[in-house]
Amino acid sequence: MFDYKNLIYYLQTEKIEFMEKHQYNLAVIGGGPAGMMAAGHAGEIGSRVILLEKNEHLGIKLLISGRGRCNITNAEEDLKKIINIYGPNGKFLYAALNKFSNKDVIDFFVSRGIKTKVEINGRVFPVSDNANDVLSCLKKYLKDNKVEVRFNSLVEKIVISTGNSNNKKIEKIILKNGKEIVADNFVFATGGKSYPKTGSTGDGYKWLKKIGHRVIALKPALTPIIVKEKIVKQLEGLSLKNVEISLWEKRKIASCFGEAIFTSNGLSGPLILNLSKQISEDKIKDLKLKIDFKPKFDYPTLDKRILKNFAEQKNKQLKNSLNKLLPKKLIPVIIELSGIKKNKKVNEVTRIERKKIIKLLKEFELSIKGLVGFEKAVITSGGVDLKEVDPRTMRSKIIDNLYLAGEILDIDGPTGGYNLQVAWSTGYLAGEKG
Repeated sequence: MFDYKNLIYYLQTEKIEFMEKHQYNLAVIGGGPAGMMAAGHAGEIGSRVILLEKNEHLGIKLLISGRGRCNITNAEEDLKKIINIYGPNGKFLYAALNKFSNKDVIDFFVSRGIKTKVEINGRVFPVSDNANDVLSCLKKYLKDNKVEVRFNSLVEKIVISTGNSNNKKIEKIILKNGKEIVADNFVFATGGKSYPKTGSTGDGYKWLKKIGHRVIALKPALTPIIVKEKIVKQLEGLSLKNVEISLWEKRKIASCFGEAIFTSNGLSGPLILNLSKQISEDKIKDLKLKIDFKPKFDYPTLDKRILKNFAEQKNKQLKNSLNKLLPKKLIPVIIELSGIKKNKKVNEVTRIERKKIIKLLKEFELSIKGLVGFEKAVITSGGVDLKEVDPRTMRSKIIDNLYLAGEILDIDGPTGGYNLQVAWSTGYLAGEKG
C-alpha cells in the first residue's frame, strides 16, 4: 500500500528546502549609495531583496561626502556634457543616465521630502546641508519596499556553478558567520578602496578577480595634495573662495577656479581634488602649484587696488594695512615671503616691494611633494573592466546572474556630484535588471 503520508511529508520538506534556497530574487552586497539604490528599486518593482552590509550601519561613506553635506548630483542639463566629463569611459553611462538621470535623482529625493539647492558649478545639495537626511531617505526607501537588511555580513566565499552549460552563475555566497545566501541574481556594489575606515577596503575587487573578471589598476583619485613648503602649516584651516590654482611643469598643465582649503601639509577642497587627477606620481618632483588669490584682477589693476589701499592707510604698519584685501591668516605669510619688515609703515614700502606682494598674490608658488593616498581619496580610479559589463543592464559578461554598480566599476569623474550620480544611475539599472 502506497504511503501517502510519507509522500506528502517528502513534498512539503522538498518545497520548504526549495523555497529557502530561492528565497530571494536579488541579493545586493554593499550598503552604500549604489547598493541601497539597487536594492530599493528592485524591491519597488516587486522583487524579494536582501541587502548585505559588512558594517553595523548603512551609508557610512555617504555621511562624510561633501564634508557631511552630501553633494547628491550635478544640475548640468546637457547629457553630452555630463558624459564627456567622465572622459573616455563616459560613453559607458549613456544607458544608465538615460534610465535614471541627474534630474531623476533630484526628483527622487524631492518627492521624498528632501528639498535641494544648486550651488557653484552646478553642485546639488540638500537644503539642510545634512547628509544624514539623504541617508534617512534611502533607509525609508528600503523599508517601504520591504528590503531585508542584514548587518555585519562579510562575504567569505562565492560559490560558482556552471550547471549543464558553459555559462557561469553564482550558486550562493557564504558569509563569514557561516550563513549561506541563495538568490536568483546578485549585485556587487562594494565600493572602492578610498576611505578604508568606512569599510571601503577593496574586497569586491578580490572576489571578482577570483571568479574571472579583469580589474584595471586601482589608484586613489580626487585626493588632497601635499607640498614641500612648511609655511602652509601657518595657513592650516584657511578656506579660499573664488581663487584660481594652476598646475605647472615648466608650463601650465591645468587650471581650476573655485574653492580650496589649506591643510597642515598642503591643500584640499574641490578645486585641489580635481587638479589631483592631472598629477602623475612619477613626475611629482617637477610639479608646482600656483595660486592666484585675486584672479579677477590683472597685475596693473591689482597694483592700483593696493596703491589705493595704501593711500587710505599710509601711516599704518604694513601688517595692519591689508585686512581689506586679504584674509587675516594670509597676511603674515605674504609679508614673510615678500621679505618686507612687518613693522614697516605703508608709506615706506617701495615700488619693488609692492611688486613682490603683487607677485605673491597672483603666483603663490608651492612645490608638490605627493598625494594623500586611499586614506583620504574621495574616489577610486580603476576597477572592473567596462568591456566585461553590459552597459544596458550592468550585467556581468563573465557571470550570468551577476550585476555590478557604483565605484567598483572603472569609471570616475571630478567633484561636483558626478561620482554619486554614477552610483545612483548604475545602482538603479542593476536593481531593475537584477
